[in-house]
Amino acid sequence: MSAGQIAALIAAGAFVVLVVLLAIVLFKLGRTLDEATIAIRKAHENTDPLLIGANETITHVNTQLERVDGITANAQAVSGNVSALSSVFTATLGGPLVKTAALSYGISKAIKARRKKAEAKAARPAKKRGRK
Repeated sequence: MSAGQIAALIAAGAFVVLVVLLAIVLFKLGRTLDEATIAIRKAHENTDPLLIGANETITHVNTQLERVDGITANAQAVSGNVSALSSVFTATLGGPLVKTAALSYGISKAIKARRKKAEAKAARPAKKRGRK
């Protein structure tokens, strides 16, 4: 055997080893892809109940939101009615109440002034009636 033949034999052996190593790697990669396919299939099968539950939850939430919208609309109507009622109260009773308060304040001031004047008059010494 010549040196060229020995080198070719070594190269062929190395090529066989390389092919075997690549075959092992491809075999493991194939098993990994099979497992990934199985996992994806199982995940797909389990998503149907999950999506159905999520759909039911969203339907329930929408129902509750409709109720909250109704409550909000009623609260807005009540606040509008209270505002209108306070406006009516102010318009009908506000003016007369203010006038009544002003009148009672004026009367009390007048009474106090009259009492003060009467007290001052009583406290002054009596003047002698003099010559005619």
